[in-house]
Amino acid sequence: MKVGIIVICRFNSTRLPGKILKEIKGEPLLTYILEKLQQSKFHANIVIATSEESTDQPIVDYCNQKHIPYFRGDLKNVSQRFNDCMQYFGFDFGVRINGDNIFTDAKLIDRAIKLAINNNYDFVSNVKGRTFPTGMSVEVVSAKFYQKQIKYFTKSSDQEHVTLHFYENENIGNFHFFTNHEMEEAKGLKMAVDTQNDFNFVSSIIKNMDKPHYAYDWKEITKLYLNEH
Repeated sequence: MKVGIIVICRFNSTRLPGKILKEIKGEPLLTYILEKLQQSKFHANIVIATSEESTDQPIVDYCNQKHIPYFRGDLKNVSQRFNDCMQYFGFDFGVRINGDNIFTDAKLIDRAIKLAINNNYDFVSNVKGRTFPTGMSVEVVSAKFYQKQIKYFTKSSDQEHVTLHFYENENIGNFHFFTNHEMEEAKGLKMAVDTQNDFNFVSSIIKNMDKPHYAYDWKEITKLYLNEH
């Protein structure tokens, strides 16, 4: 069973251009994401999925420098890029990680992957109901299922948002949604990096950490977040 952890990112994001390579303590945002993902038991196949546009060459240069596998696909049809990436690398399951999810938790990723594999789910997610903070979203999808379904992604929103179609059509497959029952105060918090203010706030959290950022789990990071507010 080949599981790929796919980081979807582009350089010229609308609200914060270049954010994926903006530095915190001398390291790009993408490095922080990758160091978190490396803590997963399924870290063997981490891939960056960016676009074929010349504007995304800095991401490719970063990947070449760091010896990280990457895939280049459609800029606007992100769902097609995600699908093509899974097919290109021969993944049985793809884990979708957004390029603004600096605090993704490896234990949540492993939990979702194991649920998908052990129960033969088509789609596993912790996003429904937003019981976990944004920026800690984890979604795992069967590559075969995704390839069969993508022809129904006819709306522009389906193409831009890789898994939106599944939340709007929960009866089309064998889906599982897991929720946060451990930390009520984490529900609905915004930790994704969309704007300069988000970036500044995330930077302040990381700068105040007294151990490596990847050593913090999602509950510890939530406590740091709440303490900063």
